[in-house]
Amino acid sequence: MAKKKLGLEDLGGFVFSTNDDFDESDYAEGDSQEVLSPGEQELEAHFSNKGRGGKTVTIIKGFQGPEEDLIALGKMLKKKCGVGGSTKEGEIIIQGDDRDKIMQILEKEGYNVKRVGG
Repeated sequence: MAKKKLGLEDLGGFVFSTNDDFDESDYAEGDSQEVLSPGEQELEAHFSNKGRGGKTVTIIKGFQGPEEDLIALGKMLKKKCGVGGSTKEGEIIIQGDDRDKIMQILEKEGYNVKRVGG
């Protein structure tokens, strides 16, 4: 399993500065991620069975936005496909090779989706 890279947010908001003019409002949380509309997003639908004991999955990559929106999108896709899956590390993993169905659902929602791989 790959090690997760730690960032400033993992320090719990603690910042050490020797600058007397330091203004912590310049580094406020919540403004770091820009919310793009579905039409501005370029998603990729991948097929994979590596590292999963031969089981096939569809992986959606390229989502830009808050983690809550990614989780909600993953939940909606799982529900409409009637399968299981998960959302982790910025990717939506859907069980089975349902790329065509998932791409149609995402395009109806307004996303730009590209089929990647076989």
